[in-house]
Amino acid sequence: MHLLRTFLKPGWLLATVLVVAFAAACFLILAPWQLGKNSETEHRNSLIHGAVSTPAVPLDELVPPGSTMPADDEWREVTMTGRYLTDKQALLRLRSVDDRPAVEVLTPFQITGSDRTILVDRGYLRPGADGSVSSPGAPAEQVTLHARLRKSESTSPGKEPRIEDGRLTAYTIDTAALGAAADVPLDTFYVQLTADQPGGLGPVTLPQLESGPYLSYGLQWLAFGIMAPLGIGYFVWAEVKHRRALKAANDGETPSDAPAASGRSAQRQRILDELAAAGTAEASTEPAGAAEVWPPSDRTPSNAPLREFTASDAETTHDDEVAARLARRYGR
Repeated sequence: MHLLRTFLKPGWLLATVLVVAFAAACFLILAPWQLGKNSETEHRNSLIHGAVSTPAVPLDELVPPGSTMPADDEWREVTMTGRYLTDKQALLRLRSVDDRPAVEVLTPFQITGSDRTILVDRGYLRPGADGSVSSPGAPAEQVTLHARLRKSESTSPGKEPRIEDGRLTAYTIDTAALGAAADVPLDTFYVQLTADQPGGLGPVTLPQLESGPYLSYGLQWLAFGIMAPLGIGYFVWAEVKHRRALKAANDGETPSDAPAASGRSAQRQRILDELAAAGTAEASTEPAGAAEVWPPSDRTPSNAPLREFTASDAETTHDDEVAARLARRYGR
């Protein structure tokens, strides 16, 4: 009961609550988050791998007018014919290409023979030292493009498309928000030009087909979730062991002292047995009436003050007597 009260103290209760909360976060939030990102990355890599090995098809065949792009068709290469609407284009800032700042150019593309308009990511430009970019032109005539399907992004609060320095500027490729800002209806997806296309700029390369560190991060969070309860379990075991050792010390000899005491007792008993055997032999050889002669120094004067005889004195006297008998017996 006393030990149970120890673990009901505020410190132990707080530690238990923190460990349980941390383990729950590892198993229910952190590990699923990283493992989910790993699954998304692997799925994206699978789509890219399949799209690269698949020939281009007309846009209307893969995504008919008025329909939405199937999620599994992202990164597929399509062809389309029409004209650029350069007066409706926007600059996409806060992008990075090859670990350097870049500004991508987004231009609506009117499909020939249809009222369908697709947003085209034409590629990137390098901004100047002051962040400015030159006005990128595009062919005015009808052209045929090869591009890859991409799903629309979302817009964070405060990052809506806006007019900056007289140009429509965006921070995400949100087709709904860009269509409203440019006053042109856009499909719910956009396309990214492949290399060497009419009106193309610096091509945005495909992502590298690597899974990244997400799987290892997820496994690490799972390991942390397992180690935390094991850690507090170890401290509980150490506390119990410590208290048992204290109890054993309070009750008498500690477990570590017991073997030493037992060894000394066995050695003393062996010496006593030898002395008993030696005494028997001496008694048979000494003349009758002989008495031991003790040195005067071993005698206590009659007028000496008496003091209390303690257990330690008895043990010392006994040891001295044993030593004297051994000396007489073996001549030492």
